Amino acid sequence: MLLRLYRVTDKFGTALLKSIAALTDVLVDGVYIAVGGFRGGFVGVLKTLWATLRTVLRLLWQALRFIMRVLAVVVGFIGRLVGVSARSVGGAAARGRPARERSMARRKEAAPAPPAEPIVDVKLAEDPLRTQNRALSVAVVCLGFLLVGAIIWFTSQPQRSASGVASAANAPGNGESISFAQDAEASPTVASIVNTQVPTVTPIPAVLEVRGSIAYTAREMGQTDIWVAEVGSASPIRLTNSPEDERDPEWSPDGRQLAYAAREDGNWEIYVYDMATDQTVRLTYDLAFQANPSWSPDGAFIVYESYQGNNLDLYIVPVDGSELPIRLTDNPAPDFAPAWSPDGRRIAYTSWRDGNQDIYTLSLDDPRDVAAVNLTNTPTRNEDYAAWSPEDGELIAYSALDEGIEKVFVKQTDQPDVPAQVLERGRTPAWSPDGASVVFAVDSIDNTHLVASPFTQTGVATEIIPVLRGSSSPDWTAEPLPATLVNSGGVGLAVGGPLYDEQFVEFDADPPYRLDTLVNVEAPNPVMNDRVNDSFNALREYVNNIIGVDFLGDLEDAFWRIDRPPQPGEERRNWHMTGRAFAINRNLIAGFPPPIEVVREDIGVNTYWRVYVRVADDAQNGQLGEPLRRMPWDFASRGQGDVEAYDDGGRLRDEMPEGYYIDLTQLAADFGWERMPAGRDWRANFNSINFWMFRKPSGLSWYEAMREIYTEAQLGGFAPTPTPLPAPESTEQAGG
Repeated sequence: MLLRLYRVTDKFGTALLKSIAALTDVLVDGVYIAVGGFRGGFVGVLKTLWATLRTVLRLLWQALRFIMRVLAVVVGFIGRLVGVSARSVGGAAARGRPARERSMARRKEAAPAPPAEPIVDVKLAEDPLRTQNRALSVAVVCLGFLLVGAIIWFTSQPQRSASGVASAANAPGNGESISFAQDAEASPTVASIVNTQVPTVTPIPAVLEVRGSIAYTAREMGQTDIWVAEVGSASPIRLTNSPEDERDPEWSPDGRQLAYAAREDGNWEIYVYDMATDQTVRLTYDLAFQANPSWSPDGAFIVYESYQGNNLDLYIVPVDGSELPIRLTDNPAPDFAPAWSPDGRRIAYTSWRDGNQDIYTLSLDDPRDVAAVNLTNTPTRNEDYAAWSPEDGELIAYSALDEGIEKVFVKQTDQPDVPAQVLERGRTPAWSPDGASVVFAVDSIDNTHLVASPFTQTGVATEIIPVLRGSSSPDWTAEPLPATLVNSGGVGLAVGGPLYDEQFVEFDADPPYRLDTLVNVEAPNPVMNDRVNDSFNALREYVNNIIGVDFLGDLEDAFWRIDRPPQPGEERRNWHMTGRAFAINRNLIAGFPPPIEVVREDIGVNTYWRVYVRVADDAQNGQLGEPLRRMPWDFASRGQGDVEAYDDGGRLRDEMPEGYYIDLTQLAADFGWERMPAGRDWRANFNSINFWMFRKPSGLSWYEAMREIYTEAQLGGFAPTPTPLPAPESTEQAGG
């Protein structure tokens, strides 16, 4: 009977589970279709909950089946024992029945007939063995139900600690759910279900435990804005969105205010934004250039850089505006990017006063230029972006381009002669509020990452948040962002629409595109590929507006015919042939002053050039451009009798050029045009320097770009040819 009950229950339970699973899958799929294929959010949660519930039910049902099978085996074993006993007794009775029957018949014949007795109604008694089997079956069934009830009760209780008290951190109801882990290779057991541990929240890396907020600068649509992000959040917030540039953010010591530089009123000034009141105050009022503010430890003063008298120097101003700015440095060389020490008595900054770009410290107890200490003193590196360790000021972090890679260094302030320690690859470093780690920007192919690397403790570098490519100047405070700011989501982008709209006509022919004329552009062949000419025209107009001169209206080169022979040092497969390149006038590096300045950048194994264009003379009042911080390269020194300069292809200038400039290389990149690396022989061959050349491959190889405007037959020898396979060797042996 119990075995029959088990079989019926097993079939019914299996059918019930399969029906529920099928029905739920249909419902979930219906919801999935209704929301348009959205695999996250509600549908993902629903499927996850059902999967967990189905797993729990399956585990319970398998446990119940296991118990019922054990009970069935036990009952069957007992039944077989009882059956054997019954068959033994019945067999003995059958074997003795014929002899007794014959004996009783003989006695019946010999004995006289008894007197007649009244008929009595006799009831047959039930077999005692059957009664015992029924009682045993009922007891086993009851025992099975008790076991199942105990299992359900135990699995529904919270996990208990060793002392028998339920742990509040692990108990359900604290915002956590219990998950049942199932081994893919082993069947789940009752013990594995009962002993399943409640998962805990993934701990935040030690390097980020200080939490707080980070401010940084990001460039988008040809202009820079200030962004903020809470540590641990994946959603940065745009804090400023003027169509003009804002940059160089730095938190006040209490983390409630943010100082930054901006050109919101027509020229570069220092501003202070109050996070609590959402109010911005302009701190400086001068037509000259101001940037890179840094707070004093008490929050009462700000030191910044200012371009006055055709030179960059450091100035200090009270935050409340009660006094005029005070000039701190007065060296003929540029002094910029200041950082105030935690003890309030020292200023670290970048300077060119010793002929190369180094980090210096100046004591406010003796603020004479001659008393400044060269902390880095490395003629082969140009250091910048000094940042004091916040607790004791015994360390300064900074970044520099070293061996073709931007690196973050850390150096002791009281031991200038001790070499700096290389921390990580990155740029524009800042310290965490507790001084245990350093945050910096690291560029990848698609974007930039703000990374925190431990310094005073063990650990690994940890990404804080991915940001827009080119983002820089992170600054970290322990204070969280105001809830109103977080809930608002920040401000939107003020620049409307893309920088340009590339319009072109694709022909149903080979080649599919044509060349288009550059209107009012002076060049030997003023035409470009129709796929890129609109971006060039937009870049030309943009540059004209911010320097006051139609600089790109007069080009040295645009398009080259395919049969044009290259000059020595020029690439045979030149990008000018694709209609996707232009060249500015290389002779503009000469003049008094020269219209352009070129800065050398050794990145990886290649040498690149950054081109700065001087703004118009009538705009040299701070309203356009900004002063140079990086020393330009002097190509003319190669022919002035300097043997070392001749071998090196030139040298750095002796003095920083005066005036205001714009970064043409950055603006070209905003519109999709990239600079060309110099050729391997650029030191000896002027034609391969390539600082004048910009191209726009748009992900195409040179040959693919050529096929946009040429047929394969027109490319002639430029077309790739398959490499012939070697002739198969003969299998016949000589003389065979």
